[in-house]
This record gives sequence, C-alpha cells and structure tokens, in this order.
Amino acid sequence: MPAFEKPKFDFNYKIETEIARLRDYRDSEPGRRIPKKHASRLLLASWNVANLGVQERREKDHALIAEIISWFDLVALQEVNEDLRGLRGVMEKLPAGYRVIFSDAAGNNERMAFVYNSARVALLEKVGEIAIPPADLKNVKLPGIEQKFDGFDRTPYLASFRYGGFSFCLVNVHLYYGSFTSKSESAISMNRRTLETFAVARWAKRRRDSDTAYLKDIIVLGDFNLPKKEPGDPIFTALTKTGLRLPSHTSQVGSNLAGDQYYDQIGFFPDQTDADFTGEVNVFDFDGALFRGLWDTRSEKDFRAYMRYYISDHRLIWAEFKV
Repeated sequence: MPAFEKPKFDFNYKIETEIARLRDYRDSEPGRRIPKKHASRLLLASWNVANLGVQERREKDHALIAEIISWFDLVALQEVNEDLRGLRGVMEKLPAGYRVIFSDAAGNNERMAFVYNSARVALLEKVGEIAIPPADLKNVKLPGIEQKFDGFDRTPYLASFRYGGFSFCLVNVHLYYGSFTSKSESAISMNRRTLETFAVARWAKRRRDSDTAYLKDIIVLGDFNLPKKEPGDPIFTALTKTGLRLPSHTSQVGSNLAGDQYYDQIGFFPDQTDADFTGEVNVFDFDGALFRGLWDTRSEKDFRAYMRYYISDHRLIWAEFKV
C-alpha cells in the first residue's frame, strides 16, 4: 500500500474549529444528517482510511478521524497497515470503552479492523477470515469469465457481534483493484475483482442457508471497488447475484472524494435482515465540512491532495439497525 504523495505546502488548522464544523455538518446539512446514538438503535459504519499507518498523520489528524468514528457504535476499517502506529494513534483519541480487533496483514500489507464501543456492543465467539477450501475454488465462477479464481488478495475479515437483541456477523472487505495500464491488464484485473466479489456473495449465501450457521444475519461491508451501483456493472451484478441488497442512500454521492464512484457499500439479505434495518443509510462526505480555509485559498487539486493524505480519499458509509 504505497502512500499518497505528501503535500508540499503547509496548512495549519485548529482541531476545535474543524470538529465543530464536522458536528454542525453532521447535524444540520440536508441529506447528510447522522442519527444520534440511541439505546434501541445500532449505528454501523465502514471506512477505508487511506494507508493508515503509512502516511505521516499527526496527532490532530488522528483526532479528526477518531471524532467521526466516535459517532458510531461499530466501524469496519480498511487499509490498516501492518505497522499499527496509525491505528493506535486513532484509538488513543477515541472515548474510553472503544476497542479494536484486527486481522493479520495480507495483500499490500493491509489489515482489516473492527472498532467498537464495548459499552454498547458485545464481541461474540466467531472471529476469523472467509475460508474457501482449495477444492472449492473452481466453483467460484461466472458466465463469460474463463479466468480462474485463485483466492483473495486481501482476505475478507469477519467477526460476530451483539447489540441488544440483534446478533449479526460482519464481513469486512477490501476487494482487488488491479492494474489498468493496458487493455489486457484491465480485463484481467476486472475479472479478478468480479470473481472476488462473487466469492464473498456466494460465501454469505452458503452461510445464510446453512442449518449449522453460527448466525444468519450476515452483513457485508467495506471497499468493494464498485464503480457503479446499478445493473450492468459487473461488480454490482456479482455482489447482488445471490440475493444481497445494497440499499440506496439519501445523498446519492459517491464514496470517493470526487463523488463519482460507489466503491464503499453495506449489503445484506433482505429476507433475513430487513426486519432489523431502519432504512437509514448514507455516505458522509466529511470533505464538505473540513478545511474551509484551505478550500478558499488553494486549488481543488491541493485541497484533495491534503484531504486524502491527512484524512482519507474515501468517505465513510453508514447504516442504522433496530435492536
């Protein structure tokens, strides 16, 4: 996971001012509003925090990231580096009671992590990674793709939790992106990403349908590198092929800083989990609130470069469930 280029200019911000702007945007901006925490509701989120542990974030940057995470009961994180200094820096800024579990490093030296408020959310027994036996790899196949599925580059990380009467299994993913420097490499990369996507959806359905499944409420979330959230997109088709639903969010903005890609998603089986879902789901575009002084004095290119280096190039996606 190579770091983004560090901005060559300085911008000094006051943490108190930026936190106040974040909270005001969260509470008052139409289409961006995030519900307050409530005893009968679970606020779940997913966030790809770019190269966490690689880029030279400062204490105040960790504090801004932690501020956003603290609005939620449970957050799946992607792009946590094998070097845990970034994750530790964020955890130190969270309120007492927040805990973290994380996977070993896989492709790009990336870990997956779950950060949760232990005062509200209980970690259950099942924790691990999606396991596809070698003999079953040949069954991960789709019409029109001759390429073989050889396993995941970054193995999806799963954990089970309980909040109130709602017990569920989360599958945290950061699916393969690949190289697009030539037409042949583009096809290979897209096919691999599509097969990884289908492997997640297939695993989730097989677990949901199993008589011996530990839990049948399965929620997949994370960075699917999904370009378009619509029929016809190969990643969307592979992800929804087994019945997973990706509920529409209010703002309809993409989860990248440009707002034109729908990489990050939260999905579940409607016949199993709809009864627990409140219908609230959205992308929080923190870049609409942060660093106004930078936006007003430098180019949009500089603004985005600063944002992706010190905060992230991905926006957070969240959903609310009844408990």
